[in-house]
Amino acid sequence: MTLRPGPRNALTDVAGLTVGQAEDGVLPTGVTVVVADRPVVAAVEQRGGAPGSRELALMAAENLVERIDAVVLAGGSAFGLAAADAVMDALAADGRGFVAGPARVPIVPALVLFDLKLGPPERSTALYAALGTAAYAARDLDVARGSVGAGRGATCGGLKGGIGTASVVDPVTAATVAALVAVNAGGSAVIPGTGTLWAWPFELAGEMGGQRPPAGPIDTTPGAPGFLGGNTTLVVVATDATLDRPAAKRLAMMADDGLTRALRPAHTPFDGDAVIALSTGAGPAVDKFGLARLGTLAGDVVARAIGRAVFEAAGVAGYPGYRERHRPDIQR
Repeated sequence: MTLRPGPRNALTDVAGLTVGQAEDGVLPTGVTVVVADRPVVAAVEQRGGAPGSRELALMAAENLVERIDAVVLAGGSAFGLAAADAVMDALAADGRGFVAGPARVPIVPALVLFDLKLGPPERSTALYAALGTAAYAARDLDVARGSVGAGRGATCGGLKGGIGTASVVDPVTAATVAALVAVNAGGSAVIPGTGTLWAWPFELAGEMGGQRPPAGPIDTTPGAPGFLGGNTTLVVVATDATLDRPAAKRLAMMADDGLTRALRPAHTPFDGDAVIALSTGAGPAVDKFGLARLGTLAGDVVARAIGRAVFEAAGVAGYPGYRERHRPDIQR
């Protein structure tokens, strides 16, 4: 059976999710927010050695709060965590949040990446709070890709990184699986000595410009990373399949394999690579065999989203775009 993307080929093909993005007008940085219409089951897999995060422990299976309201991805390293405060305030104003006695407390996990290497390094929590507010207000079903949102100042090896998204409709389980990524990797998305993305085997519907299979043997010798000391690929993977939190954890673990399909290296001591998995429960229930299938598809869809992020990113000084460097035949 032929796999196909959802109608938008985006995270928002999972019904009940919207995405908002905002960038600073001067500094190369931004924020991306995933908002659920209703609280969703969530779990996390975090393998990078230098994470910047908030509320990840809450998503462990043994802890109390099973569902979350939104996820924030932000530039700015630890400064970017302030974007989650603003999103939390906006959700509270909308009457959202975990019921705790007389109060409602919005649950907003956040992941950040290091983008201080581009442009002036000065940042502030106030900047990211403002960007979080703007991103929440901008949420929509359409998801821009490339040098936008949390991917505004992202890089990938020696190329420009950015935001990517992709989806797939599984003809067996009838579930949709989708991913949104912010790619700021030290590793390369391109096979050495070629113009081919590592994600090329997983491309659907020409979403990466019609990737060309590499000619001849593939050089798998680890190359020199583009920048070490401030990297990270952030991932939100979602499905409408009905999953409990242990099953969502398994989905996150299997989806994390998509990083190693699309980037080399990944999960280094210098990055904060992490995956948050969401289940809206609006679609079919699946058994363990169905979960295994969805997890495999989740890894592929993450790889595709990473490939699309790099494919769509516009170059900046010192970090050319993928199309500029490898595919001048494709016009913007």
